[in-house]
Amino acid sequence: MSILSLQNVSKSFGALKVTDDVSFDLAAGEALGIIGPNGAGKSTLFNLITGNIAVDQGTITLDGRDVTRQPPMARVAAGIGRSFQIPQPFTHLSVFENLLVAANFGGGHHGSEAGDFAMDILSRTGLAAEADLVSGGLSLLQRKRLELARAMATSPKVILLDEIAGGLTEGECHALVDTIKGIHAEGTAIIWIEHVLHALNSVVERLMVLDFGKNLMIGEPSVVMEAPQVKEIYLGIEI
Repeated sequence: MSILSLQNVSKSFGALKVTDDVSFDLAAGEALGIIGPNGAGKSTLFNLITGNIAVDQGTITLDGRDVTRQPPMARVAAGIGRSFQIPQPFTHLSVFENLLVAANFGGGHHGSEAGDFAMDILSRTGLAAEADLVSGGLSLLQRKRLELARAMATSPKVILLDEIAGGLTEGECHALVDTIKGIHAEGTAIIWIEHVLHALNSVVERLMVLDFGKNLMIGEPSVVMEAPQVKEIYLGIEI
């Protein structure tokens, strides 16, 4: 059964078509990777799924419910969580307080239960020891973990990860990937945009390639990465 379904979704800005008739289904508990060159429309697709940008045509269904015209907060409440490419914590609040905000306003948790829930998320994302630190002073890896934790604190059915491994060292990347694998193993569905391919392909079961807003192909990562057209448009290898 699909937890998320996009059918013939399109979006244009003036004469520029940034999302062109994109369709795919995400199974419950599945991890789907999205790759493509800069400007392919990857982040725009996330914005369409979250409701930050309205679709021009097509439908978006979450767990059997049409959310195409729902505002962003309604989609969060329905089960869509998201991390951003550039971490955006409340820098004057502690790590724990950041999680409380997400748990209260996104996840519907309140009182002492919200605090317990927030601490559980921090433990699962490797941030329990940093709970009392002011988030503005965190390292890049810690901020990436906090982005992931805040998305999880909304109790999502699907988490959208936008280049969460970008800018990390090799060791930091492996540490974050291990955390993401753990979350995925718990049954959370994931859609992950990423340029760090070894990190992405170590987690996802399927890979989708966007090019000029079109869904070029979707399938097993090893098959997709060996496709001549993918090597040509994404890796820059002339076929």
